[in-house]
Amino acid sequence: MGMSSGFPGLRIGRFLNHLPALSVSPPSHLLPRHLLQSTLLLLPRPRHDTISNVGRSRAIRFPSLSTSPSAQSRSSVRAVATASASSEMVKAIRVHEFGGPEVLKWEDVEIGEPKEGEIRVKNKAVGINFIDVIFRKGVFKAPTMPFTPGMEAVGEVVAVGPGLTGRKVGDIVAYAGGPIGSYAEEQILPASKVVPVPPSIDPVIAASVMLKGMTARTLLRRCFKVENGHTILVHAAAGGVGSLLCQWANALGATVIGTVSTKEKAAQAKDDGCHHVIIYTEEDFVSRVKEITSGNGVDVVYDSVGKDTFQGSLECLKIRGYMVSFGQSSGNPDPVPLSALAPKSLFLARPSVMHYTSSRDEFLEAAGEVFASVASGVLKVRVNHRYPLSEAAKAHADLESRKTSGSVVLIP
Repeated sequence: MGMSSGFPGLRIGRFLNHLPALSVSPPSHLLPRHLLQSTLLLLPRPRHDTISNVGRSRAIRFPSLSTSPSAQSRSSVRAVATASASSEMVKAIRVHEFGGPEVLKWEDVEIGEPKEGEIRVKNKAVGINFIDVIFRKGVFKAPTMPFTPGMEAVGEVVAVGPGLTGRKVGDIVAYAGGPIGSYAEEQILPASKVVPVPPSIDPVIAASVMLKGMTARTLLRRCFKVENGHTILVHAAAGGVGSLLCQWANALGATVIGTVSTKEKAAQAKDDGCHHVIIYTEEDFVSRVKEITSGNGVDVVYDSVGKDTFQGSLECLKIRGYMVSFGQSSGNPDPVPLSALAPKSLFLARPSVMHYTSSRDEFLEAAGEVFASVASGVLKVRVNHRYPLSEAAKAHADLESRKTSGSVVLIP
């Protein structure tokens, strides 16, 4: 089940393997303590048991972080002085109050120069994720008000902080998972939170797959390790994460059952590797899953819908099955007593990708595997919807009304 030496994704592994070392030691006051209030589980560093039968990227050597003494002694004063003297205005989406898409406002914001341990990035593409909606509504609390939403983007480095090596102006980099604030023409980021984008991958593709791809990897390989012979159920199979789950699970040899809301989305899910597609607006998905599995149920359910599907998802599981809830697009599920898991000895998980990529080593390993899977063709990224960054409100409205499929990207 190991990866053959001719796997195309190895080029991505080699690309990341020969990156120049980052040299910076961010001071404690620059560390993003607010990454995500939704994170739950902090697991040990992953073993190299990655997507085994579709290939395994070469292990990445990760750089240590340090600062030269001369830069360290004067960087703080220089950075503050530079920021105050060189601040300028850029456009960004701002949220002043929680609510619907209408609270997303297109405004001028001030941006300065990067300080020690930071880079300034001019965004080329911004990925939209449903967690952005959750922050906008106030279900998850942003670190400040007003705030700029967004957890994912790809852009060009236009400035680097004092003493920083391993990043240079002109680099194309991606980040996903925090700090919040990607709905902007430009932003300041910790250098340790970005990864270089391989030249073979278009920035728009990278922005649309980074966070969703790492999420799919976490769900398939860390929460429950999907293998040949498993039968899985994926809700919202035509969505951004759902599409990647179906493709990756199919490549792993699983039988994939997907639920969607329309015939058009059913066609996409089928093309993405679903062996059985259920249009839940036309038939009961629980009855259909039991029919498909001859009454046995599925090994694992991946549920990002929440309230509308949660109880039915539990009914679809086989004995000792895994219920993996990773979103709540229809609202939080009704409370379920622990005793409800007992009749079939079920497992229940509510993971966050942030806790599976909490160290730079884990982050680079996950990103490298996602990029390798895109380069090799295991993952076909569907960028079905592009909106100007200024029209983020319309993009959110379409996402919430289920008018979108695949990935949704904002273009500054």
